Amino acid sequence: MAELAGADPHAESRRVHLVDGTFELFRAHYSRRPSRTAPDGRDVKATVGLVSSLLALLDDAEEAVTHLGVAFDRPIESWRNQRLDTYKGSEGVDPALLSQLAGAEAAVSALGLHLWRAEEVEADDVLASAAVQFAGAVEQVRLLTPDKDLAQVVAGTRIVQVDRTRGVERDEAAVVERFGVVPAAIPDLLALVGDDADGIPGLEGIGQRTAATLLAHYGELDAIPPDHEAWEVPVRGAARIAATLREHAAEAQLYRELTTLARELDLGVGVEDLAVGGVPRARFLAWCDAVGADRLRDRPRRWA
Repeated sequence: MAELAGADPHAESRRVHLVDGTFELFRAHYSRRPSRTAPDGRDVKATVGLVSSLLALLDDAEEAVTHLGVAFDRPIESWRNQRLDTYKGSEGVDPALLSQLAGAEAAVSALGLHLWRAEEVEADDVLASAAVQFAGAVEQVRLLTPDKDLAQVVAGTRIVQVDRTRGVERDEAAVVERFGVVPAAIPDLLALVGDDADGIPGLEGIGQRTAATLLAHYGELDAIPPDHEAWEVPVRGAARIAATLREHAAEAQLYRELTTLARELDLGVGVEDLAVGGVPRARFLAWCDAVGADRLRDRPRRWA
């Protein structure tokens, strides 16, 4: 793969870890962890689980975290909800979970970590922008989320995606193996096959194998000939698929717009602002007292 634009060939041997805080919060809430309430009666199961997960990451010798940023969706809704009624939102989400979003941000701050709050955009947009913008200054950017949307910014071995739950790491070659298309075509793929997690319906009757076959050859939606007779790759039910693409072209374009992540957001910080300098003792212990997380008081191995 060609060197990333703006990459510094003399970049230090350091890595940036980017965490989807909203995903981690949801994962902790629906985990088998026992319920937990703060001294004031608030549900804090998800928040405490998030902090425990981040502490485990900071202690992970293999990950060797030196620079870390965490992004949250708050509110859950973004500009995408205005474009598509079925797009994911806060409706149907457990109120006990939604009520912890603000507290989760405070918890991350208590760990001394940098956080971004995505308001008009999504946490995925922030993570994608950070990955692309920081990649040239470090040896590797590690996106700690299983969200298939983020696969679109994976680049060589410089930007990789890590699913901590399953112990899976995907570089660019692994993305191609998993999805059948290069990272740049992931938005087009999701536009065709849909993404249940985000409420993207996709186009009826088009499966991943068919979509991947076409996109692997033509590269993007706009390059697929409208007449199936001109297709240079074999596709089962080609006439029907081509008709669907023609009749629902507007929907496909909309879905691709929604699945395409931002790369040029103003992050407000540089790589050095994500440096992990240790957990601020007084702030962290005060947070532990506030939520009744006594067992976490001695968990940090490095204090600021």
